[in-house]
Amino acid sequence: MGFAMNVLEALAFVFVGVIGVVLLLAIVLFIADRIQTEDAIRRNYPVIGRFRHLFSALGEFFRQYFFAMDREELPFNRAQREWVKRAAEGHSNTVAFGSTRNLTVIGTPTFANDPFPPLDNQFACTEPMVIGATARTPFTAKSFFNISGMSYGAISKPAVQALSRGAAKAGVWLNTGEGGLSPFHLEGGCDVVFQIGTAKFGVRDTDGKLSDDKLRTMAEHENVRMFELKLAQGAKPGKGGILPGEKVTAEIAAIRGLNVGQDGISPNRHAEVDDWDDLLTLIVHIREVTGKPVGIKMVVGTEPAVQDLFDTIVRRGADTAPDFITIDGGEGGTGAAPMPLIDLVGMSVREALPLVTNVRDAAGLKDRVRLVASGKLVNPGDIAWALAAGADFVTSARGFMFSLGCIQALKCNKNTCPTGITTHDKRFQKGLVVEDKYVRVARYAKDIIKEVETIAHSVGVAEPRLMRRRHVRIMQDSGRTVPMNEIYPSVQTAAE
Repeated sequence: MGFAMNVLEALAFVFVGVIGVVLLLAIVLFIADRIQTEDAIRRNYPVIGRFRHLFSALGEFFRQYFFAMDREELPFNRAQREWVKRAAEGHSNTVAFGSTRNLTVIGTPTFANDPFPPLDNQFACTEPMVIGATARTPFTAKSFFNISGMSYGAISKPAVQALSRGAAKAGVWLNTGEGGLSPFHLEGGCDVVFQIGTAKFGVRDTDGKLSDDKLRTMAEHENVRMFELKLAQGAKPGKGGILPGEKVTAEIAAIRGLNVGQDGISPNRHAEVDDWDDLLTLIVHIREVTGKPVGIKMVVGTEPAVQDLFDTIVRRGADTAPDFITIDGGEGGTGAAPMPLIDLVGMSVREALPLVTNVRDAAGLKDRVRLVASGKLVNPGDIAWALAAGADFVTSARGFMFSLGCIQALKCNKNTCPTGITTHDKRFQKGLVVEDKYVRVARYAKDIIKEVETIAHSVGVAEPRLMRRRHVRIMQDSGRTVPMNEIYPSVQTAAE
């Protein structure tokens, strides 16, 4: 009995002590909140006001897991992410009961099935396509679906390694992004597209100008198949790349030509390119130096600008044309960009792609200039739509990030990515096991290709690139769908 009383007295003493500490802490916080002048809520509601910041910070996570419906979230909803996850894990993507997609939303595309599609043993399959037929070393691309630009620096070493190995396994290309070529891009043995950003990382001299010697060195890598001259990125048109200094390690600094911890800021455009003539001159120069296909990445702002580009090509001759044009939509993503540019600048790929396709075809350059669509295209329907609208290829960055395990934590710019994809913190990188993740990357790419071929089979064509705008119907405000070729008539034939 005495022992029990002693225990109770000890517990009571501890309890009183804890209460005392809590009260003392509350008094300190009360005083601190009252005398500070930066936060009006905390000043007017001491201690309690602190919960507002806590709940705001945690809100995005609670909404994602508990409150948002499958089709509600932005930038990617749960249904989109789950499709990628199941594909990457090798699970079946068949669903039961019915679609959860609201097909009455204006702008929603649906595909027009053929009443007599090919038999199952006549399944649609993808044909390789040549890019840069006039270059000394053309590139025959095996897949219409490929990995978009993500630089080593913006994403981690194990992420690049997994993408490289997964791309090789799936037979798709990997774009380096503007951060230069790292050994990790090459280690998987995949086809690589070297992106030349406005800062010329990886191919610049000591003055920051384009170096022909370094271009030749990059071109000597057999796996570097093409060069992409980046004019703009969908998430931040008119502004260069931003790599926060906390991500610039010694290794990344050496690859890019920066100091450790220095912010990697790219100019908002190529200093030597003032107009379309200058651009074509630079394209021809890079193609001559490297011997490999050279294209551009751009964001469409207006139709006249696109028309001026192709008018300039026609005036100067098809030999001066870019071998491919990557059209990045204004809905594209990035690791770090000002919100006004992410939200408000740049034409959506849904509008830009049919526009550029028509201008290119009207100029008679359909077989000379390949079109690559990019910008929030991660599921089979997105890719099938792009091919029907006129794209020869589709690239995705965030789709492949999801295949690596991205949970849309929205921490890409903070070096605290919990899945190890966009961080250089070794503690977080341990979660990204290359031997497991590269298989997921390959599965995702292969499943996309398979499902797009299934859609092509359903609409009655023998190959995904044979899908046309007439095969897609777009929901209108009247509640009726209209064939896409009536909204964006093709310059080829009325039936396109």
